[in-house]
Amino acid sequence: MYKLLVIIILAANFVFAQAKILIYMDLQQTDHLKAYGITFNALKDGITGDWLLNYRGGSFMFDYSEQLAMKCRLKGVAFQPLSQQEAVQIYSFVQSEDQNMEVVRLEKAPRIAVYVPPGFQPWDDAVILALEYAEVSFDKIWAEEILRGDLQKYDWLHSHHEDFTGQYGKFYASFSGAQWYIDQQTLYEKEAKKLGFKKVSDMEKVVVKTIKNYVGNGGFFFAMCSATDTFDIALAAQDVDICDRMYDGDPPDLDAQNKLNYNQTFAFENFKLEMNPLIYEYSDLDIQQLEIGDPKNDYFTLFDFSAKYDPVPTMLTQDHVNVIHGFMGQTTMFRKKLVKNSVVVLGERAGADQVKYIHGNYGRGTFTFYGGHDPEDYQHAVGNPPTDLSLHKNSPGYRLILNNILFPAAKKKEQKT
Repeated sequence: MYKLLVIIILAANFVFAQAKILIYMDLQQTDHLKAYGITFNALKDGITGDWLLNYRGGSFMFDYSEQLAMKCRLKGVAFQPLSQQEAVQIYSFVQSEDQNMEVVRLEKAPRIAVYVPPGFQPWDDAVILALEYAEVSFDKIWAEEILRGDLQKYDWLHSHHEDFTGQYGKFYASFSGAQWYIDQQTLYEKEAKKLGFKKVSDMEKVVVKTIKNYVGNGGFFFAMCSATDTFDIALAAQDVDICDRMYDGDPPDLDAQNKLNYNQTFAFENFKLEMNPLIYEYSDLDIQQLEIGDPKNDYFTLFDFSAKYDPVPTMLTQDHVNVIHGFMGQTTMFRKKLVKNSVVVLGERAGADQVKYIHGNYGRGTFTFYGGHDPEDYQHAVGNPPTDLSLHKNSPGYRLILNNILFPAAKKKEQKT
């Protein structure tokens, strides 16, 4: 009985001595992607934490609990218990003026929506793969939910392989006879008709305008692959028909280029449309494969921002490396000269007019565009098998995606210990 009491007292003293849990995110972390899920779900459970920007790869700090420690162990996420004194030393180091680091309080898990049509294959969306692997909850929504006002339920919206111009990815030349393409077109046309639109392109114009208003009212919009440039193209083409007959049943406006309104776009300006319906490109915004060259030399570099004065871009670029291998997509990268001056470039290919990762503000909200399809599948093709993220649990490219789901949870303020 006496021995049991001693063990209980010692265990209690051990737990009491562990004031904090540090989930470090440098090269020593065993599963970076699951670490985001641990953090997100702690916030969802009502536990506040801290994001230590630029400290050991952008680490997370929480009050110690055996439940949280056990979750880390079960998910294979490395962590370090800290005493109160050790935690104070870390906070002091991070907040010192001579360190490019900062403490950001994480307060509430954002409500997440992913914009996908019914029957969409999850491996066609790297964000869905990341969220499911990290065990982050989200809802799938599509045009009907958007147009009936459901966006107000969510803090963060993602779209990936969407073509907001209504041209079905411009896959006509290659896949118009494929059953999946025929089914996709039928699905979209039925949705447009159900919602009272004559053409899919008209439906998409209202969808992007609704998303734009959502961002203006404080929403966070994250897009990858073709959802990036087609979103802005659809905004610029609100008052003009840019789709050819095989896409919407009537010819495009021959003067469409001159009628684009770049003032309506989020990120891009002065781009030139690709009006040939048989060419697999929307405009000159996208970087072509020939411009990239040898895939072995395809890397992009993250910018180093001031954590204390520019915490938002710093949050979005937290990683354990700052040079990341590139990856292709229907939209792979953006031509830098066509990016608006108001937009912050987060990552680009050094020495080239090739931008990979950008961020900007609109109204009370923000948008972030990330070029490429799948950070661990260099040249993803239609019908490829899904990426197994258990084989890429330390992926720096996927980390950039998951930075975005925590960004809405963060509020910058002084940390008190």
